[in-house]
Amino acid sequence: MTHVTLRPEFETLIDPYAPVGQVGTGFDFTEGPIWHPLEQFLLFSDMPADVRRRWDPRRGVVEVRRPSNKCNGMTYDAELNLIVCEHATSSLVRERPGGQREIIASHFENQELNSPNDVCVHTSGAIYFSDPWYGRMPVYGVERPRQLGFQVVFRVPPGGGPPRLVVDRHLFDQPNGLCFSPDEKRLYVNDTVQALIRVFDVEADGTLSNARVFASAIRSELEPGLPDGMKCDQRGNVWVTAPGGVWVYSPGGDLLGKVRVPELVANLAWGGGDFRTLYLTATHSVYAIPTRVGPRHEPYMNASRGAAKPASSGAPAPRLSNTDMHLDPRRCAMIIQDLQNDVIMNGGAFASSGAPDHAKQQRVVDNVRRLAEIARSRGVVVIHVWFVVEPGAPGVTLNAPLFEGLVDSKAMVRGSWGAAPVAGLEPKGGDFIVEKMRMSAWEGTRLETILKATGRDIIINTGAWTNMSIEHTARTGADKGYFMVVPEDCCSTMNADWHNASINFAMQNVAVVTNADAVAKAFG
Repeated sequence: MTHVTLRPEFETLIDPYAPVGQVGTGFDFTEGPIWHPLEQFLLFSDMPADVRRRWDPRRGVVEVRRPSNKCNGMTYDAELNLIVCEHATSSLVRERPGGQREIIASHFENQELNSPNDVCVHTSGAIYFSDPWYGRMPVYGVERPRQLGFQVVFRVPPGGGPPRLVVDRHLFDQPNGLCFSPDEKRLYVNDTVQALIRVFDVEADGTLSNARVFASAIRSELEPGLPDGMKCDQRGNVWVTAPGGVWVYSPGGDLLGKVRVPELVANLAWGGGDFRTLYLTATHSVYAIPTRVGPRHEPYMNASRGAAKPASSGAPAPRLSNTDMHLDPRRCAMIIQDLQNDVIMNGGAFASSGAPDHAKQQRVVDNVRRLAEIARSRGVVVIHVWFVVEPGAPGVTLNAPLFEGLVDSKAMVRGSWGAAPVAGLEPKGGDFIVEKMRMSAWEGTRLETILKATGRDIIINTGAWTNMSIEHTARTGADKGYFMVVPEDCCSTMNADWHNASINFAMQNVAVVTNADAVAKAFG
């Protein structure tokens, strides 16, 4: 089956010939897919059959709950408790790993909710969910009268409490899928009846503002399908179920392409060991499609060897002695900075600087890739920091020779080969991407927002160039109160002399200088 490319960017997200594999079939109507990051299985619901099932490659499809209260959308919170939208009970519930069931929300203003439908969790712990009345219809729920009289989106504050209305009561006919942008500054909510997606600004207190239409006319007279499930990828593109399968929109609202699926798709979620497989619940079947992009990083994805617990100002100092280094993975983030084609590859804009030769001497690509794989397996957050400029380099000030050379060489231009990460260091599912236009990874970026949101205060600082971007980032990180760790064999620059000068002198005052093997061992 060939997918539909409408803009070139689509093919950076998925191969237009990516196979659509069926992992299970014979169901009544599938919904609510979610991937468990530790036990590596897909959970999904079958509402009309009142069953919840799981799938993994070893055991196939297994029934795990019957009755399931006609559950629909599901997700996990940061502690890997399952958050479930139940149609039959008009409730949003939390199921703990030990089996305890807790009601998160069931009423608003002393009236029963309609039927919680889809749900997402903010890094603050707040829970947002849509509440159409599909669960009060036959087949997909239990037929019964409505009490509220309107269909909206609710927010449950961090720590719990009554649900709070966050949209106008008369804005939606049937609010359905919802998802955050990667930086959580925007919340997307679609409306199945109106066949559109709205986007809201997320304020600091969790309220929503500035409602506007993001995409409309998501319907067709030729194929079945309407907006239902929806997810945001790590680059900010919005993937929404639609006629023929899934439509993909850019962050600016442009329709990039369409993922073709044999059956009407109700919902979707990324999973697999690297979160690069898109699972789709499609009427009677569940399908899997490989993608070139992963999901926006959600709180539950931090849980690799246990739930992520944000580091506080009172957290004990880590043991950073080279002879006895111990790193708590839940407090660590690994930065992969400027390892882009223009910087360290032959044929790149800066090839004549000697950077490609020194990168090979350092085996920097292999060392960084190996350390990143180990880091992910331990639950360390991986952040790619890329120097990216727009064509013509608007906004790049020519106040230093480095920036003058950047502009003169037309380097690091968005969408070009030179700005792309070197082969082998492409982002994996759950990774973050930060863009910059200065040497330091901190300057003018969202790096610190990500670190604070994920509770990370120990930074493994890798990339190019040692004496510029890496050193600048280490200095500023130390000033900000972060523990900086620099594995010197995961860094490179123009030549060994410049590298050694930075590593042996300047870096010694602001970071622990070590190597990849020592860092891997310190993760435990």
